[in-house]
Amino acid sequence: MNKRQCQCRIGSINVGVGQPLLLIAGPCVLESWELTARIAEHLSRVRAAFPLSLVFKGSFDKANRTSQKSFRGLGLEAGLEILGRVSREFGLPVTTDIHLPEQAAPVAGVCELLQIPAFLARQTDLLQSAAATNRAVHVKKGQFMSPTDMQYVVEKLRTSGCDNVLLCERGTFFGYGQLVNDMRSLPLMRTYAPVIFDATHSVQQPGGLGGSTGGNREYVAPLARAAAAVGIDGIFIETHPEPELSPSDGANMLQLDALTDLIRQIIAIREALAF
Repeated sequence: MNKRQCQCRIGSINVGVGQPLLLIAGPCVLESWELTARIAEHLSRVRAAFPLSLVFKGSFDKANRTSQKSFRGLGLEAGLEILGRVSREFGLPVTTDIHLPEQAAPVAGVCELLQIPAFLARQTDLLQSAAATNRAVHVKKGQFMSPTDMQYVVEKLRTSGCDNVLLCERGTFFGYGQLVNDMRSLPLMRTYAPVIFDATHSVQQPGGLGGSTGGNREYVAPLARAAAAVGIDGIFIETHPEPELSPSDGANMLQLDALTDLIRQIIAIREALAF
């Protein structure tokens, strides 16, 4: 990995080899300002307690829900208003998913990091639009893609003018309704760009609840610890004070009050192995 590949800059945050752990965390979907503020306040305390960088994540739209009857979110305008308020009131950089090329510019007006969902990782127009914003871009590896496929995603972004790229491992389809993690993908993708491990989406069970996605959060912590031991630059964790009440991905989200202990373990592993 050359010098350019091993680093990513998100505003004033440096991510990559030799840099502090990056934590990207927040609720799956934005529900209200009150809940968002509660989570952001807790994350601010986590950031103050550990040697890490933090980006707050919340989706304004879940455009890939299993059923059209499922809650999608607050929408672009209301979602960006909440994210902007998180940035101003808590001093946290923020990120959210974009699903359409025309969403890139307005989202970049608020977010210092743009996230490309796994199902859209190969969408050239979307990647090029994200690159054109001059913001850092975080791309989740499609559940249907090999880790080597991600070199072409990075190529699309860099040839479109984006040098600040993060790649994310979030599991691979293993038959119907199951995901598995091939930990070899972490060092492999790390030769292309800094790597984030998505500990909560990795335990999803797609379509496992019939018209919605299930999951098993008891495996979030062991998978996160395993990824830290293999070598990662950041960890992605969706968290909620009452996951069972979340309108999206509640089954695989981490309980908010369990986050501190898990981050302590991840940092200890990473420091012990000089990652």
